Amino acid sequence: MSGPFARVDTVSMRIGLVADTHLPRFGRSLPPPLVAGLQQADVSLILHAGDFTEPEVADWLSAMAPLEAVAGTIDGPVLTARFGRRRIVSVAGVRIGLIHGDGQTGNTPERAWAAFANDDVQAIVYGHSHQPWCEFRAGRWLINPGSPSDKRREPLFSFGVLTVNGATLHPRILAYPDKTRVPAQFTVVADGGMPH
Repeated sequence: MSGPFARVDTVSMRIGLVADTHLPRFGRSLPPPLVAGLQQADVSLILHAGDFTEPEVADWLSAMAPLEAVAGTIDGPVLTARFGRRRIVSVAGVRIGLIHGDGQTGNTPERAWAAFANDDVQAIVYGHSHQPWCEFRAGRWLINPGSPSDKRREPLFSFGVLTVNGATLHPRILAYPDKTRVPAQFTVVADGGMPH
């Protein structure tokens, strides 16, 4: 296309979505199912929505793929200085808001949503609650990948994969019952916002 029309490139990539690893409290390394799942998805980037707990967790993830992240409530000054508490990541032609989601008012999804209310983003990725969440609202995705290592009251551990294909985003949340063993097949908790 030529002339005054903008050319839109179709860019396809997969982004790993992780939050609330809380390591080493809940393990001495990344959970094997998380590592296997991100490798199987062939992610080109990992987004972490905070509560790594220790700086080496960021290094472990960075060894798998480039990492963009924010610090969470229990991340110390090293991680906060490295990543900050809120950011917008521009990748493959889309903008993704990244925040932990903690605060004093409202619930976690609403705080995450409000943090980017005035920003042009196509997705918001957050953590804090450890509850997987995938919703399409007012033209943007709101995604919490859950936790790969500290499921709290959730029945399964989880992480996400966001496929970007041009302007189309397809989030999936994948889960597993045992953080020490790679499952034969991951449980799909949400696929494009549709709960399973």
